[in-house]
Amino acid sequence: MNTQAHSVPSRGRLSDAALDRARGRRRALRRRRWFGGVLLVGVLAVVAVSVSGLFSTAVRDITLPLKHQDIIRQQAAAKGLDPALIAAVIYTESRFDPRTSSAGAEGLMQITPETAQFIAHTSGGTAFTESDLATPQVNISYGAWYLRYLGQQFNGNDKKMLAAYNGGAGNVEKWVAAATAAGHDFGLADIPFPETRAYVESVQRLQRQYRRNYASELGL
Repeated sequence: MNTQAHSVPSRGRLSDAALDRARGRRRALRRRRWFGGVLLVGVLAVVAVSVSGLFSTAVRDITLPLKHQDIIRQQAAAKGLDPALIAAVIYTESRFDPRTSSAGAEGLMQITPETAQFIAHTSGGTAFTESDLATPQVNISYGAWYLRYLGQQFNGNDKKMLAAYNGGAGNVEKWVAAATAAGHDFGLADIPFPETRAYVESVQRLQRQYRRNYASELGL
């Protein structure tokens, strides 16, 4: 039997040019995917930083609030005080939530009516009324004035000034005299009132925190 070989049709082969174009498309696709991945990572990083910044700000505003910074800056400049110190005193006294204490101290800086009358009389505030202490402008103004007054009385010593703001100037004079008699400079250990000692420590710690966290808002 005479058989004739039949060749099987071969599958078509791509030309070299077509292969190059295919490889080019694959490389372009990989580049687009790589750039897309990089872009996505960048966007996610920006979002993460933004969210982190907003979260940090929200935490700061809760744990270390600051209000009335315009008045604080104004009074600090007028009285020659560190605005961070005023903010720290306000936080320690009232947490920026003005109220009347059981001892009758009022407002943001917790000023008693007796102290307010003394400040008004000494500073020439003849139009002062006790209800004015509920006004942030008046309360911070009077509190800053009293801090400066105590600072001058104790030669610019912040520990003595703050101890006097909380525990009374007369008491601080006694404590300073006792420390001098004992042959050493006045320090926290010379404050016998636990509340006053803790108060001074708190204000000075918070003063550093306000300087660090609110430098721009306080004009530092």
